[in-house]
Amino acid sequence: MSTSGGTRAIVAALLANLGIAATKFVAFAFSGASSMLAEAIHSLADSINQILLLVGGRKSLKVADTKHPFGYGRERYVYAFVVSIILFTVGGVFALYEGYEKLLHPHALEVWWLPMTVLAVSIVLESFSLRTALREAAPAKGAASWGSFIRHAKAPELPVVILEDTAALLGLIFAFFGVGLTALTGNSVFDAIGTMLIGALLVVVAIVLGIETKALLVGEGASAGDVEAIEVAILAGNESENIIHMKTLYLGPDELMVGAKLAFSPKKNLATVASEIDAIEARIRAAVASARIIYIEPDVQRATKKGATDTDTIVLKGLE
Repeated sequence: MSTSGGTRAIVAALLANLGIAATKFVAFAFSGASSMLAEAIHSLADSINQILLLVGGRKSLKVADTKHPFGYGRERYVYAFVVSIILFTVGGVFALYEGYEKLLHPHALEVWWLPMTVLAVSIVLESFSLRTALREAAPAKGAASWGSFIRHAKAPELPVVILEDTAALLGLIFAFFGVGLTALTGNSVFDAIGTMLIGALLVVVAIVLGIETKALLVGEGASAGDVEAIEVAILAGNESENIIHMKTLYLGPDELMVGAKLAFSPKKNLATVASEIDAIEARIRAAVASARIIYIEPDVQRATKKGATDTDTIVLKGLE
């Protein structure tokens, strides 16, 4: 992947979740706590999700070819969307079902201290995993809030890991109180409620994650700040008289495509316009590093009789 920080956060979460999942399954086998089983499935689903994120990151590095001339950058979005589906079905829906079954068919909690111990240790480990993800995401977040970072980040890996780790930590707390209250009162309803709370939490996180990754899959343009920086870069050298229109599109987390129709003086010759387009492209790339694919269409602009603008397209199109 392009950012080692994202990879470090994913690997840290993967290692933590694999160990925690195995421990939770053992604790469930001895105690019969439904919230323990829900948490074990949750950790297993998270482990699968982190593997998918690593696979998506590796696939996105494939070189562009004739079938995919703009490369494979969106592979990362595809795999992140699959993660949201797995989190919803394997994690959330299963936990809701398990909690409902526990309400209908309650059974006594055995060896209560084992799941409580596992949950306490898991809370500590998940806290370290979440801290790693937050620390790695801090440079990309900048001054923005965490909510804004998750909504607007173009690289999906760190927001996914942050959401997963946050849900995992909250789920562990729900399970801890559910098992604890069941152990104190002998009433398994608390264990069932804790399990259903875990399921509801995972469903909500999966929906948020699905909405965000869907927007990236459909195609998002540059942020308002980057658009402004590109416009300033285009007009900084006075080669172009005006920006007739411009569109941007993220082809991958680190690859922005810029297409612009610019007004040039009709008195300029082909060689001059081509040279000026090269200079404009260089300034755009210097202003916004992710702007890697740039298409500039030179045009001439004139005023119509009604004072509006009209264009007479000249021969030069799609010069890079």
